Amino acid sequence: MVQAWYMDESQEDQRAPHRQQPDRPVSLEQLRRLGVVYRRLDADNYETDPCLKEIRRAENYSWMDIVTIHKDKLPNYEEKIKTFYEEHLHLDDEIRYILDGSGYFDVRDKDDKWIRISMEKGDMITLPAGIYHRFTLDENNYVKAMRLFVGEPVWTAYNRPADDFPARKQYMKLLADQTQ
Repeated sequence: MVQAWYMDESQEDQRAPHRQQPDRPVSLEQLRRLGVVYRRLDADNYETDPCLKEIRRAENYSWMDIVTIHKDKLPNYEEKIKTFYEEHLHLDDEIRYILDGSGYFDVRDKDDKWIRISMEKGDMITLPAGIYHRFTLDENNYVKAMRLFVGEPVWTAYNRPADDFPARKQYMKLLADQTQ
């Protein structure tokens, strides 16, 4: 089961858990209110998994690829790791399915505080368009993930501040509606 928590303010190694003391866990319901969707799937059988097939059909995820993030597998590894960890948003949902290894997605809550989501084999996450987020490996320094898209992939990340994009405004409206 996925774990999430509020992060401490430490600027030390981004791959460390960065749990606040005392720990402030975040529930799946709290993530859902931020628009974050979590699913647990059978990563050992992703090629034939009927659940993944149904999710792809229902969500219209017509394009996918698999990326391995490891110093021996990813060209320009150091540069990419830095880029992934810069706070940014996308104009489309970001869908990632962890097939092996582990890492962290960090998202901002409605009060602009960081929440760290620990992802491991079998975890699928959908981050809504317009949410500020970032990704980093954990101390294992390895993840193999499926990337899913509706239509052709769009890789553009807009670093913060990016508040004028319609996707960000729509996301902020979603948050406002959650509090009413």
